[in-house]
Amino acid sequence: MARMAGVARERAGWFTRLVYRIAERMVGRLPEPMTIEAHSPRVFQAVGAAEFLLDRAGRVPKGLKAMAQIKAAMQIGCPF
Repeated sequence: MARMAGVARERAGWFTRLVYRIAERMVGRLPEPMTIEAHSPRVFQAVGAAEFLLDRAGRVPKGLKAMAQIKAAMQIGCPF
Protein backbone atom coordinates (compact mmCIF):
# COMPACT_ATOMS: atom_id res chain seq x y z
CA MET A 1 0.00 0.00 0.00
CA ALA A 2 1.30 3.42 -0.97
CA ARG A 3 1.81 6.21 1.55
CA MET A 4 -0.12 8.62 -0.64
CA ALA A 5 -3.20 8.29 -2.78
CA GLY A 6 -2.74 8.08 -6.52
CA VAL A 7 -4.27 10.44 -9.06
CA ALA A 8 -7.85 9.31 -9.67
CA ARG A 9 -9.09 8.97 -13.22
CA GLU A 10 -11.59 11.78 -12.62
CA ARG A 11 -8.82 14.22 -11.64
CA ALA A 12 -6.37 13.15 -14.33
CA GLY A 13 -5.73 15.02 -17.55
CA TRP A 14 -6.50 13.62 -20.99
CA PHE A 15 -2.97 12.23 -21.54
CA THR A 16 -2.92 10.51 -18.16
CA ARG A 17 -6.35 8.98 -18.78
CA LEU A 18 -5.13 7.69 -22.13
CA VAL A 19 -2.06 6.11 -20.53
CA TYR A 20 -4.25 4.62 -17.77
CA ARG A 21 -6.47 2.99 -20.41
CA ILE A 22 -3.48 1.53 -22.28
CA ALA A 23 -1.97 0.21 -19.03
CA GLU A 24 -5.25 -1.45 -18.05
CA ARG A 25 -5.34 -3.24 -21.40
CA MET A 26 -1.75 -4.42 -21.02
CA VAL A 27 -1.79 -5.44 -17.35
CA GLY A 28 -5.46 -6.15 -16.70
CA ARG A 29 -5.80 -3.48 -14.04
CA LEU A 30 -4.37 -0.07 -13.33
CA PRO A 31 -0.96 -0.35 -11.63
CA GLU A 32 -0.83 1.67 -8.40
CA PRO A 33 2.73 2.95 -8.99
CA MET A 34 1.49 4.56 -12.19
CA THR A 35 -1.17 6.53 -10.32
CA ILE A 36 1.45 7.75 -7.85
CA GLU A 37 3.82 8.81 -10.65
CA ALA A 38 0.96 10.79 -12.22
CA HIS A 39 1.29 13.40 -9.45
CA SER A 40 4.33 14.75 -11.28
CA PRO A 41 3.77 15.06 -15.05
CA ARG A 42 7.50 15.17 -15.78
CA VAL A 43 8.17 11.99 -13.80
CA PHE A 44 5.12 10.34 -15.36
CA GLN A 45 6.34 11.12 -18.88
CA ALA A 46 9.94 10.12 -18.13
CA VAL A 47 8.95 6.76 -16.66
CA GLY A 48 6.56 6.19 -19.55
CA ALA A 49 9.29 6.94 -22.09
CA ALA A 50 11.71 4.61 -20.32
CA GLU A 51 9.12 1.80 -20.25
CA PHE A 52 8.34 2.34 -23.93
CA LEU A 53 12.01 2.25 -24.93
CA LEU A 54 12.71 -0.83 -22.82
CA ASP A 55 9.76 -2.57 -24.43
CA ARG A 56 11.08 -1.69 -27.90
CA ALA A 57 14.61 -2.91 -27.16
CA GLY A 58 15.10 -5.88 -29.42
CA ARG A 59 18.35 -7.34 -28.15
CA VAL A 60 16.63 -9.85 -25.88
CA PRO A 61 13.79 -12.14 -27.02
CA LYS A 62 10.38 -11.10 -25.65
CA GLY A 63 9.86 -14.43 -23.86
CA LEU A 64 13.15 -14.14 -21.99
CA LYS A 65 12.40 -10.52 -21.10
CA ALA A 66 9.00 -11.53 -19.69
CA MET A 67 10.54 -14.31 -17.59
CA ALA A 68 13.16 -11.91 -16.21
CA GLN A 69 10.47 -9.37 -15.29
CA ILE A 70 8.40 -12.02 -13.51
CA LYS A 71 11.43 -13.34 -11.62
CA ALA A 72 12.48 -9.83 -10.53
CA ALA A 73 8.92 -9.03 -9.41
CA MET A 74 8.76 -12.27 -7.40
CA GLN A 75 12.06 -11.54 -5.66
CA ILE A 76 10.99 -8.08 -4.49
CA GLY A 77 7.38 -9.03 -3.75
CA CYS A 78 5.83 -6.84 -6.45
CA PRO A 79 2.33 -7.90 -7.54
CA PHE A 80 3.05 -6.87 -11.14
